[in-house]
Amino acid sequence: MNRFKFGLMFFCLALVALAFTAGVTAGEWNKTTKVTFSAPFEIPGVGAQVLPAGTYVFRLLDSKSDRHIVQIFNERQDHVFSTILAIPNYRLRATDKTVMTFRERAAGQPQAIRAWFYPGNNWGQEFVYPKARAIELAKLADVPVLAMPTELAPYIAEPVKSADEAPVLALQNAPVEAVKPTGETVAITEVVEPPPVQTAAVQSTEPYQSLPQTGSPVPLLGLIGFLSIAAGLGLSVISKRLL
Repeated sequence: MNRFKFGLMFFCLALVALAFTAGVTAGEWNKTTKVTFSAPFEIPGVGAQVLPAGTYVFRLLDSKSDRHIVQIFNERQDHVFSTILAIPNYRLRATDKTVMTFRERAAGQPQAIRAWFYPGNNWGQEFVYPKARAIELAKLADVPVLAMPTELAPYIAEPVKSADEAPVLALQNAPVEAVKPTGETVAITEVVEPPPVQTAAVQSTEPYQSLPQTGSPVPLLGLIGFLSIAAGLGLSVISKRLL
């Protein structure tokens, strides 16, 4: 009886640990972030799409390539406001807080969201606007803005739930360019910052150091494997006892 109780307890603990590990992994992958805005702000959409002040949830729907898909939800996460195409952007120093950057606008005008950086990450999401609106924003801020074909704008408002739906695939395959206030296209690198070139390790002379990046998944995979074996052993003990 003692062996049976021990096996059952061991099995249950292993299952709980596996579920917790899976939850942590999923949360890190989709970068779910709750943000409260004190004023209305503009997001990519049809025309100038402005959301009122309030609390919103930003989450990655897909990030398997150099085209990332970001969704903006209400606080309860039961309504999707936008499904937005984004391009990875690099920053030299990470911070331990969520960072949202905006494009300069005239006083009293809703600020247009530019990029979202998850806490502790050097990589962020630089949002892509439909071309007609991107040119308008470029004129207002006097800087290039990432743009995609205007005719794809309706896909941004689609309430998609998975990365394999047609609107997401259309956004992922959309041609992206950077447009100047004149409408002329320039290199995307004039908007997004590429990662630094990897060179031989040298002693840093910077006064501040970036926060460490997310660790390798190898230890996590090892833990999952160990817990799977433990769950299997526990189940084996229970099965023998029942037989």
